[in-house]
Amino acid sequence: MSGPTLLVGAVAYHERVVPIWEIFREYFSARDVPVDYVLYSNYERQAEALLDGKIDIGWNTNTAFVRIRHVAGEPVRILGMRDVDSDWATLVVTRKGEGVEKVSELSGTRLALGSRDSGHAAILPLYYLAREGLDAVNDCELIRFDTDLGKHGDTGDSELRVLRAVADGEAGAGAVGAPIWASLKAKADPLISGLEVQWRSEDYYHCNFTVLGSMDRAVADRWSAALLAMDYNDPSLRYAMDLEGVKKWLPGDEKGYATLTEAMVQQGYFG
Repeated sequence: MSGPTLLVGAVAYHERVVPIWEIFREYFSARDVPVDYVLYSNYERQAEALLDGKIDIGWNTNTAFVRIRHVAGEPVRILGMRDVDSDWATLVVTRKGEGVEKVSELSGTRLALGSRDSGHAAILPLYYLAREGLDAVNDCELIRFDTDLGKHGDTGDSELRVLRAVADGEAGAGAVGAPIWASLKAKADPLISGLEVQWRSEDYYHCNFTVLGSMDRAVADRWSAALLAMDYNDPSLRYAMDLEGVKKWLPGDEKGYATLTEAMVQQGYFG
């Protein structure tokens, strides 16, 4: 017997979001965990909806998750994450032949960053570079490409602008997420033909499905179990899973958000 219909929030950062959730909705309903979905224009609005109880589950970026956990006033749970979300990293790229041996040598250069609410392309780069001895805020000229604010870098547009700025000589270095670099490299995209990676951060976590701790645990566990049971080899699911960039869903935990939490506190994201 089916339980109550759970309302999932997702951000409409791309047109592929609709077919993903149309297929996922059928999948969950067939497993007696019926869902419907609501699309938001930005993660701030979606986070407010989760905190206000207007949705049951939020498909959140790491930035949105950390904010929700900070202001919730109660424990939160992670019901699952993509395999690719478990080993995200930030890269610093320069033009080939720059001869940079350590990032502290970038002092005095123009550093390009993605949208300022992007954990991987703006918040964490400043945090990690400071740990490496580069106070980028004070020692570099920052160029920010705030082209997808509210979507936390999901569109990839700001990172493409970062790479273009470095390639064109507008910036001496730029910070991007490892996945967009890997995608462009796999396609032998000419945009990065003259660029190289000078530094890679430690791994951290990216997106996850978030619920408030007050959600019925049995219901949440059933939904999580259905999510983790998705099979990439199932032809009815492969198209949607490819669109979502996932081959396997993993159980969630909070350990991979520690550095972003510290970075957001240091940079005043909580006022």
